[in-house]
This record gives sequence, C-alpha cells and structure tokens, in this order.
Amino acid sequence: MGQITELTLSEKSSETVFIQPKVNDSILFLMAKRIIDFVLATVLLLLTAPIVVAVIVCIKMDSTGPAFYVQDRVGYRGREFKLIKLRSMVIDAEKDGPRWATAHDERVTKVGQFIRKTRVDELPQLVNVLKGEMSLIGPRPERNAFMQQFHQEIPGFMNRVLVKPGLTGWAQVNGGYDLSPEEKFQHDMYYITNPSVRMETKIFLKTIKVVLTGKGAR
Repeated sequence: MGQITELTLSEKSSETVFIQPKVNDSILFLMAKRIIDFVLATVLLLLTAPIVVAVIVCIKMDSTGPAFYVQDRVGYRGREFKLIKLRSMVIDAEKDGPRWATAHDERVTKVGQFIRKTRVDELPQLVNVLKGEMSLIGPRPERNAFMQQFHQEIPGFMNRVLVKPGLTGWAQVNGGYDLSPEEKFQHDMYYITNPSVRMETKIFLKTIKVVLTGKGAR
C-alpha cells in the first residue's frame, strides 16, 4: 500500500488520478471489519425487515413509482456498483440532470421526509454490505458525475475511494447533509487516516444518536 496507486473514476472516464495511500492495510483489521460487517448486516436486515415492508407499503400509497431506487455509485478503488435505497423522492426527481440534495427539497415526498430524517431509506444498503460493495462504516459513496465535479474543485477528493464506502461515516455523524462537500471531505479524510476499532465504535454509537434525533437529515 505504500506505492503510488493508479485509479480511474469510471470506464467512461479517461481521466486517471495518482494518489499516495495512507490507510490501515492490516490484513487482520480488514478481515475483522469484513466479518463484523457481514454479521451485523445480517442481523440488522432480519430485525428491520418488518420496518422496510411497512415503509414499502407507505411509499406505494403516497406516490406513484417503485418503492426501491437503484443508483450507480463510485465505490472502492473507483469501481461502480448499484446502490439500493428506499425511494424518498418523486420518480422524475432528476429529469433535468443530477442535483445535489438541498434543505426542504421539493422533490422529497411526504413519506420520503420521514424515512430520510430517520435514515430508514438507507436500510436496503445492508444488501450492498453483505455483497461486499460497502461497509457499515466509511465515506458515503458518490455518483460519478459528482465525483468528477468535486475532483476538479477539491484537491485530493479521490482519496475517499481508498476505503470501502459506508452506510454511515464520520461525516454523517458530524453534520451529514448539513455539511458542504469540502467539509464532508475533511471529515472523511480524518476517518481514513485515523483507522481504529475505537473510531469504528464511536461512529456506530453516534449513528444511533443521529437516527434517533434526525440530525443532519435532508
């Protein structure tokens, strides 16, 4: 992990980024993290299944369109994957192209307001965790369009893909949607460069608080 690594944002992009990794590449640490991810994701899927089913019914009653929303996101080492969410916006939310979510976003449905505030819309991503595409904890995965934009605007932004993206992360428990892209990046890099069991535990506990209070939702 000490050598310079080459990353490509996507198959559609010819732009290549060279970065100097500074992450915990301990096999023991990574194996333990993966085992914990798999076990907790399995348990959480079983425990939250009734909630997900109830929300699916509410989404179908509240607005037209599918209950689930699948979107391409950039993951570990720049590989794209299909991220799964419960739909919280109207089906034509991005008819005019990708848009960054804003406070009081008019595209969010009534049910969507609740599931975004409580983070219930993120529960299907436990499937992504089981598949190994995501971790329970890590930087939130972005879309390729935003990765390209922020890469141009924020030096070192591509360093976020040095670790697996997460269902929750240091940025999410310290402001979440209320943070600017630059602020999120600073929090993400703090997490990436300070990996430890203590950090993972702290984020997990703070996530529970965020879910209960709805802090940083949008």
